[in-house]
Amino acid sequence: MKRFVSISPIWFIVISLWITGCSPAAKQPQEHALQGNTMGTTYSVKFYGQPAIDIKALQQQMELELELINDLMSTYRPASELMRFNQLQSSEPFSLSEPSRKVIAEAIRVGEQTGGIIDITVGPLVELWGFGAAGRIVAQPAAEALAAVRGYVGLDKISLHDNQLTKQDPRVAIDLSTIAKGYGVDRLAEILQAAGINDYLVDIGGDMRVNGSKPDRAWRVAIEKPVAGTRAMQRIIEPGDMALATSGDYRNFFEQDGIRYSHLIDPRTGAPISHRTVSSTVLHPSSMTADAYATALHIMAAEEALQFANKYQIAALLIVKTDEGFSELVSEAFQPFLSEEER
Repeated sequence: MKRFVSISPIWFIVISLWITGCSPAAKQPQEHALQGNTMGTTYSVKFYGQPAIDIKALQQQMELELELINDLMSTYRPASELMRFNQLQSSEPFSLSEPSRKVIAEAIRVGEQTGGIIDITVGPLVELWGFGAAGRIVAQPAAEALAAVRGYVGLDKISLHDNQLTKQDPRVAIDLSTIAKGYGVDRLAEILQAAGINDYLVDIGGDMRVNGSKPDRAWRVAIEKPVAGTRAMQRIIEPGDMALATSGDYRNFFEQDGIRYSHLIDPRTGAPISHRTVSSTVLHPSSMTADAYATALHIMAAEEALQFANKYQIAALLIVKTDEGFSELVSEAFQPFLSEEER
């Protein structure tokens, strides 16, 4: 299946610790695990419920929902709703489906709150720098080409009224890769809850949402150490009934003349970020919103990101590369998720 953008996912490790010696008479909910491919990555769902659940029908419902999201929001499907808007060569209002309207409205809200750092019109810049559907490049774009594209990038180039989306310039194109995967996680969680399942973990390419608990303990999630070519844990947390998203750039970049170009584009400069934050993790009730905030905080410089997170009570963990290794910056809202010794 084609993906939204060619971004290697930030993976999480779900830590399952089982308590042995339980009473044989105790009836434990049955564990179920589902998995598959979507959005250029994989999804996995783990939950606990009674044997009467029709697992096949439940997974079919989930995969139909994921297909719908791809058909609406993928930039890799030429006939998707999003691509039909992008290909529109006029400033006539475009009618959106309710899922697309919801996602775009939240992207605009977060974009305005961050001063344009989250900008869903940044798609042409992503393509220009070789991180979009057109494929990789090996050298930075010419200054003239960059200036031309920046002329039609910006949240002020689109407007949303009810379900009507309008572009001011026919060249405007939207990319929802900073938020659509999180929306997919939320939708799978809603399907589980509608089926009466309240103890679950949903993961799409590293964006997660957990609810309830395992039969013996809370869900535990390990945040990956941001080192290319290895799978190691930075820390383990118990997120509770929350979503978790991480943005990182240590696996998706290109180098030219000794300069490293990240896949994350700062709309303020039109160029890839160049600071030393290597990953940003956000906890939020909504995976869609956590997805957007994690990207925004990663694009910001570390101190700017921490100030923003504290201002808006966002639970965030930033990992910054130093000459000695890695250091962590933790927002005030993230403090409850640390161990008692670290608070």
